[in-house]
Order: sequence, then structure tokens, then C-alpha cells
Amino acid sequence: MSKDMVGRVCDKCKTRPAVVYQKHSGRFLCKECFIEDIIERIRREVEKWRMIEPGDTILLAVSGGKDSFVLLDVMPQIHDPSKLIALSIVEGIEGYNRAEDIEKMKKYAMERGVDFIKTSFKEFIGASLDELVKRAWDRGLNVSPCTFCGTLRRRIMNYYARNLGVDKVATAHNLDDEVQTLLLNILRGDRMRLIQSHPRAPVLSTRIVRKIKPLRKIYEWEATMYAFLKGFKFQETECRYIYLRPTLRAKVRDHLYALEEESPGSLLRILENMDEILWKLIGTHRKLPSLPVCKKCGEPTSYGRELCKVCELLEKIGIY
Repeated sequence: MSKDMVGRVCDKCKTRPAVVYQKHSGRFLCKECFIEDIIERIRREVEKWRMIEPGDTILLAVSGGKDSFVLLDVMPQIHDPSKLIALSIVEGIEGYNRAEDIEKMKKYAMERGVDFIKTSFKEFIGASLDELVKRAWDRGLNVSPCTFCGTLRRRIMNYYARNLGVDKVATAHNLDDEVQTLLLNILRGDRMRLIQSHPRAPVLSTRIVRKIKPLRKIYEWEATMYAFLKGFKFQETECRYIYLRPTLRAKVRDHLYALEEESPGSLLRILENMDEILWKLIGTHRKLPSLPVCKKCGEPTSYGRELCKVCELLEKIGIY
């Protein structure tokens, strides 16, 4: 607890001692009111964009990190736990083996009445992330480990969602993640990905299950504090690949943190304004054509591509 918190009473309930200072709202909150605030903001965001309909079955994509624990804790409070399934994907990174963390997550899921499924890159394509990266580097390919990881995680999530017959896939992306992605798409001039980042963006293939992001208005520090106050033992070890080279995302993240420090609430305002702009654009945009399918695996791929990104990567490193 910081010195500024000593002697402070919660601005909401006016009775309990404050333990959190919420910069973007200017409020000092107690543990109970802070947790309630996070749950209600997630509920409002889900309702605002109709992310979930009554009776929907939702696949929760969870790892062992703080955001996943928040997602796993909040979703059974705003949706029927019997309609939730948690999926955890082990990438296979030396020193980042999440076996213990995933067992904790399985325990938390079962305590909340949520079914739990565990899979891995190795099980899905026959190679761990470390093995994929080694193959790429041995061939002199300049492919980021994050490219392999993100591409395969999305494919595996969609595969399980489709085969389980769920209605939506919920990921634990927080506000920091969302705004970084928005700015990256703007900087790259990727209008299609910008549109697809909106919670009501059209799904462009019958083989893709709609993704939702209930935590998209929750700051990363808030997710960390929520997990800490609830006593979750979440994974704190960072992936060893993230420091290999500075990425554009890392540079954008640092600039956004500086902006938020100078003007609290900036990230929320950016996302809320972009939501409204993109919502109007979606409403007036002509109907987008369905995505083409990969000639090798039959999964959806980007416009103008014969191979999907997964097949392209695996072909390059000699797995296909």
C-alpha cells in the first residue's frame, strides 16, 4: 500500500479502507468495491456489444497468466457456468513450461463448474514452439517466434471451438492489448484488420467461430490487481522470446504507457472513440465477401492468398 493510501476510505462505499487508486477515474477503492467495479465493467461491455446471447456456449481461451484467471473468475458470474468450457494450449517453451500453472487453472475451473480441456502445439501439429523456431532458424528464416505462436494458437482455438460446437470463443485480451493492436493496424494501414478488431465485426467465414473479448475495457494493471486481491497464484515467468528483438508492438506499448501516465484514461478514450468510428463504418460498409480457403488444408485464409499462414509457415520449415 502506498503512502497516499494510508488513512484513505473507499470513495464508493465510504466505510472500508481503500487499497487501490484508480487513476483513470480518480477514485480510491476498497478491495470489495474494486472487484465489484471490474466485474460490472466487464458485464456492461459484454451487454453493450451483445457479445453473449442467452444459451450461448462459450469456449474460454486461458493460459496461466493473470488475465486468464480474471476471465475464468468473472465469466461464471455473468454467464451460466455449465455453458462455459476452458481451453488451455501449451506452446512448448523451455523454461516456460506451464504444467503447474495449468493444473492450478484446471482446479479453479472445476471449482467454478467449468469444464477444462488441455492441448498443446506438440499434440496438434507434432512439434513444440521451440522445435518450430529451431527449424526456422536452422534454415535461416527470419520468422518471429511470436508469429508461429499467435498463428497456431488462433488455429487451435478455432479448431476446438468448431468441433465442440460452441457459439463464441472468449479471449483474455485486456485494454492495453486492444489499443496496441488498434494502433498497429493503423500504422500498417491494415483497414480490414482494423474493422475486424471491433466487437461486432462481421465473421467472414462459416468455418470461423466468433471471438469475443470481455476484458477489453480493463487495464492490464487492473487485471493484475484483481488477480492479486483474489489470491490467484498466476504465472509470472515471462516468455523468453519476447526480448529477442524490439518489436513495433513494444515501441507502441511504451509510447502508450507514457501517454497514459501523463493523461490517465487515455487508453479508454482511444478505444471508446475507435469503437464508435468503426461501428459507423461497419454499418455503412458494403457486404464483405467470404474469405477464400487454403488449397492445402481447407481452412480460411486471407484475401488473395492460396495458402493460409499456418500452412505457409509449416511448409517453409519442412513440416508439410
